[in-house]
Amino acid sequence: MNRKKKRIHLSKENEKVFREILTEVCKNSRFLSSSRFMQHGSTSVFRHSVAVAYVSFYIAEKYRIRVNCHALIRGALLHDYFLYDWHEKDDSHKWHGFYHAGKALQNAMEDFELSEIEKETIRRHMFPLNPIPPRCREAWIVTLADKICSGGETVEGFREKFEEIRNPL
Repeated sequence: MNRKKKRIHLSKENEKVFREILTEVCKNSRFLSSSRFMQHGSTSVFRHSVAVAYVSFYIAEKYRIRVNCHALIRGALLHDYFLYDWHEKDDSHKWHGFYHAGKALQNAMEDFELSEIEKETIRRHMFPLNPIPPRCREAWIVTLADKICSGGETVEGFREKFEEIRNPL
């Protein structure tokens, strides 16, 4: 079955803002190294993080939610900045879902001067798995966008695997 993917687009002005912030984060950190690690399905942590940032900014734009755009995008880009392969059999990765936000925040603070909004966004993005809810709009938006992107990436990974089974020849 061929499904047509719906594309989302930012306004030209916001697309430019997004690209500038993404470029700044890529130039001044270990962020590009996250492309070596898989997140969900066949999606790298890098691609996942960029998708979460884009969807977050899109949600804020589409629903005209007043946010600090710079903090929203940077917090989203850095929300999974843990810099390891959590799929490796290693006891330190055992509780990844519960602890990676703290590791991402620690790494982000080593590489960037973070605002309180950015810290809150990184720290709280795993709600409700981590039971303390976000306290700002930016963190809530990133939390939602992360769930949207993660779900899509996971389903796409399953779809790829089952496509091989359905069409073995």
